[in-house]
Amino acid sequence: MSAPGLAYGPLGDNCVHLCVDMQRLFAEPSPWATPWITRVLPLIESLVERRAAQTVFTRFLPAQRPGQGVGTWKRYYERWASMTQDVLDPEMIDLLPSLARHCPPAVVIDKHIYSPWFEGGLRRLLLQWQVDTLVITGGETDVCVLATVLGAIDFGYRVVLVTDALCSSSDATHDALLTVYHQRFAQQVETVEMETVLSGWT
Repeated sequence: MSAPGLAYGPLGDNCVHLCVDMQRLFAEPSPWATPWITRVLPLIESLVERRAAQTVFTRFLPAQRPGQGVGTWKRYYERWASMTQDVLDPEMIDLLPSLARHCPPAVVIDKHIYSPWFEGGLRRLLLQWQVDTLVITGGETDVCVLATVLGAIDFGYRVVLVTDALCSSSDATHDALLTVYHQRFAQQVETVEMETVLSGWT
């Protein structure tokens, strides 16, 4: 579900493209594979190619070993022991190659939980760059993108969510979250398609 245009005007110099967790970990055959990550990749590539110097990629780093983590994360990595770094090919945490080639000038921020806000690096970078607007793409719509959007709202950023450049392993919850973003957060989240972003970022 998308609005027809940018409700609060064109995007400008204080805008950053924040691309969430477009990694081999979620693209290649694995228990965490997101089947239609490849469907949104060309759209994300089109934005990165134009705005590499204004792109920040986040990467989700799994625990080092099974059972590592605090509280429920310990149980989580007992369940997903096969997805810990001691077991995985180290290259699985890398960005997808077509995106990684833009780093630099694009920047990579690593995180160990769904949200990119708690470890501090992203917030410091955006303050340094005097950013007030985030164009958000990536995956998953209903997990790490959700955590990213809610944190951005709390910090007062203008949030532009690119609906055709988001992916999830669950169609049902992807669709449900797009409805939530569009209806419940309409004052703080603009839901648009990539064509609108490409034409509206001046």
